[in-house]
Amino acid sequence: MAQSLELLLIQFLMPDNDARRQAEEQIRRLARDPQVVPALVHHLRTAKTPNVRQLAAVLLRKKITSHWPKLPPHAKASLKQALIDSITIDHSHLVRRASANVVSIIAKYAVPAGEWPELLPFIFQCSQSPQEDHREVALILFSSLTETIGTTFQSHLNDLQPILLKCLQDEASSRVRIAALKAVGSFIEYVNDGGDVVKMFRDFVPSILNVSRQCLANGEEDVASIAFEIFDELIESPAPLLGDSVRSIVQFSLEVCSNQELEINIRQQAIQIISWLVKFKASFLKKHKLVIPILQVMCPLLTETADEDGDSDLAADRSAAEVIDTMAINLPRHVFPPVLEFASVSFRHINPKYREAAVTSLGVVSEGCCEHLKDKLEDCLKVVLEALKDQEQMVRGAASFALGQFAEHLQPEILSHYESVLPCILNALEDPSDEVKEKSYYALAAFCEDMGENILPYLDPLMCRLVMSLQGSPRNLQETCMSAIGSVAAAAEQAFMPYAEKVLEMMKGFMVLTNDEDLCARARATEVVGIVAMAVGRARMETILPPFIEAAISGFVLDYSELREYTHGFFSNVAEILDDSFAQYLPHVVPLAFSSCNLDDGSAVDIDDADSVDNGFSGVSSDDDVNDEPRKSPHPPQDKTMVVATLAEVAQGMGAPISAYVDKIMPLVLKELASSEATNRRNAAFCVGEMCKNGGAAALKYYGDILHGLHRLFADSEPDDAVRDNAAGAIARMIIVQPQSIPLNQVLPVFIKALPLKEDHEESMVVYSCVCNLLLSSHPQILPLVPDVINAFAQVVVSPNESDEVKIVVAKAVSHLISVYGQQMQPILSALPPAHANALASFANRR
Repeated sequence: MAQSLELLLIQFLMPDNDARRQAEEQIRRLARDPQVVPALVHHLRTAKTPNVRQLAAVLLRKKITSHWPKLPPHAKASLKQALIDSITIDHSHLVRRASANVVSIIAKYAVPAGEWPELLPFIFQCSQSPQEDHREVALILFSSLTETIGTTFQSHLNDLQPILLKCLQDEASSRVRIAALKAVGSFIEYVNDGGDVVKMFRDFVPSILNVSRQCLANGEEDVASIAFEIFDELIESPAPLLGDSVRSIVQFSLEVCSNQELEINIRQQAIQIISWLVKFKASFLKKHKLVIPILQVMCPLLTETADEDGDSDLAADRSAAEVIDTMAINLPRHVFPPVLEFASVSFRHINPKYREAAVTSLGVVSEGCCEHLKDKLEDCLKVVLEALKDQEQMVRGAASFALGQFAEHLQPEILSHYESVLPCILNALEDPSDEVKEKSYYALAAFCEDMGENILPYLDPLMCRLVMSLQGSPRNLQETCMSAIGSVAAAAEQAFMPYAEKVLEMMKGFMVLTNDEDLCARARATEVVGIVAMAVGRARMETILPPFIEAAISGFVLDYSELREYTHGFFSNVAEILDDSFAQYLPHVVPLAFSSCNLDDGSAVDIDDADSVDNGFSGVSSDDDVNDEPRKSPHPPQDKTMVVATLAEVAQGMGAPISAYVDKIMPLVLKELASSEATNRRNAAFCVGEMCKNGGAAALKYYGDILHGLHRLFADSEPDDAVRDNAAGAIARMIIVQPQSIPLNQVLPVFIKALPLKEDHEESMVVYSCVCNLLLSSHPQILPLVPDVINAFAQVVVSPNESDEVKIVVAKAVSHLISVYGQQMQPILSALPPAHANALASFANRR
């Protein structure tokens, strides 16, 4: 075989494609025989040309896994020796590398079995050889062996550390330094949190930085990028691997990301390291006073925008903006002053890119630094509004973006500036640039939504401009224009009546579009109709809604997630204004809701098999069950959010007719009580309460599962106050309609402990009315909890978030307790803070 194989190896390396294919086919056939191994070993030892020796090693690596167990001991020994000889004697770097790869594969089987005890001592010996080639190949072996026997090295790390460190600092050979850098990169994933290991990697950092700087100076950016891969692992490691080396890593990363002569890919890696440090080690940055140095590089990077034909995702300005945004969220007090200084100085810069960066930076930090920005709102707004009139389009576009961010994140303070802001936005809507117009619509939508009656003086010019734009703009502008119209309608309410007919007629045209590129516009139009309906009310809308409802229903078959999401919102609004008249649409709306949740109109739910003792949700089959045939393409989680919210609004508005749909709706809502999304849990809690309130006897059989699902939402592990408030609302509704079906001795202590409500005060009246009814009827299960109830009620009456109506209700219940229990109440009331006690007394006297 050896002689014929040699000819085939030579033929395989020929430039003739036909000859190469023939050789490849014959080699593939010969390689099925274990005897191919000694034949390849022979050529690895004796072939005259390095290409043939390298090819022999490559083929060995490909076939050794299947043949190794079948080889007799003498053949294994011969192979191992041939590889060692090749690694140490062969003059070709490529052959040595190929042989090292074979060693890595064999070691996976031979080392754990004790068949190659001399391998590791050999590698350690090579790593300290005076010959550069030996040192390099030892490091290559360290790297490749981590892929196959990495855990074996764990016990040798203390021996490895000085070797790797010495090789990283090898003054005689850049090849050795680079191989050492790659070896450290390979070992990093085997780090644990032992103290010695932590110290070892901290000791490596200065040498890693030195090697990387040398590589960058020599144009070897691909090698230098390994340093960032190592730092990436160090940052994400649970072990405290960085220590005081944070400063030098940041300094190196900033050098790289600010060097415009380097390729964008390695600069992006450097920015990413800064981003990870900001996310995971923000306190380190603060401690080491690195916030300002980082911002001094990141803010100017905002001027590096992508060329028209460049990849905007790789542009430095976008990545820098993400870093600044994350810093603002994590370290707002430290970030705002230097960003404001940058914006103030750059805003007057002769270069328009710096003026653009100035207003962009203010927009980027408006979420994280919102409280600090509010304190300087007048000054910052002046900068942004002036930039909105800049002669350069890029500056005006950035200003309209920043204004939209201000409108979104600086509520309600931003609204007091409407007299200066709205005229500027109106002007921006006339901008010759579509980009500026689009961002201005976004700013207008965010700004107007909460203006209320303050919008009225601007209503006519706004609507004239928006209607005109909607008629003659490209599709993307029409979409943002519709968002603005929705916000204006929500703010104007009944005052929107004169514009409703024209707007609705235009929306009708959008709601019949079926081409893929038009579906986003159709979704926006569907949303706008729902908002307009809420604004102008049932009397104006009831007779004209049927064709819009029909169009909304027909849009579902187009299977476009954003359209489904907005359609659910549309039905929520319509159900709210139509009340019981919405009943006629339930047979259409409920199946649509289930199709959005992959539940195929509820047929995936098997109630009878539910084991409510172990798990209130065990009867609901998973959409991801490996045995299920997929019914529909998966939809994003916001679909379920909107579905459950819609069903809750429908249940609330419909009243008793919803009982016919309890068996279809309840399993889905129960499942969403355990959702990973807080908004889903919140909507689901509200929905089960409304279903219990209006579902009558049909809902009773689910009470056990509901209580089981709600109980989790009262636990300390529930991070969202609004979820807990809605769970309390659900319990209150259940107690009000079916108190005899609730184990009050178990439920009330958990329920009362969740009071007072923290966030969703729309639930206040039902929750506190429920508690007050139990008190007024002297229910035996509530009386032991009176001290806790009084403490919660005292917090209610001093809360600025609760209405006087709610406060009078709770004060009435307290007065009743005092009149019935007299002296027994005094110690409880005396334990209250004086301000709370006085507030209770004040409201009690007003009833």
